[in-house]
Amino acid sequence: MELHKYCETFKSAIEHYTLTEDQLYFTDTPKEAVALAAEDPDRQPILAIKDGLLVTFFVLHQNEGVKPYSDNEQAILVRTFSTCFYHLGKGYGTEALLALPQYLKMNYSRINEIILAVNYRNEVAQGLYKKCGFIDTGLRAMGKKGELIVMSHRFD
Repeated sequence: MELHKYCETFKSAIEHYTLTEDQLYFTDTPKEAVALAAEDPDRQPILAIKDGLLVTFFVLHQNEGVKPYSDNEQAILVRTFSTCFYHLGKGYGTEALLALPQYLKMNYSRINEIILAVNYRNEVAQGLYKKCGFIDTGLRAMGKKGELIVMSHRFD
């Protein structure tokens, strides 16, 4: 599993990334996320590549993105996390999240905490995040589709 910052080389892969209606209830498409990142320098789309294929996608959001969920200035927010429909159930989401702390140490050396907010009804995602070391902070927020559970993963 390799994590890569988005660049135009990956445009075709982003356009062919497929999410189900169920997935789209909880997250945006990578194409939408890339467009938002083009307007916001604090957002960095990240592609998880396995055997040359884009299997998982998410955005790292610094500064203002983190503030609704944490007062830790060394935290980074993961948002728009998804695994391509054709690669679900193969452990790629887990693999990407487990690779993330090392990626952050190499590319965002000041970061010591990953924050994310997951929809209360998205039990599958909650299970994935817990399996990867995220804990429920007890903080709740309102999102576009209802209550969000704020989770954290601290690392050295």
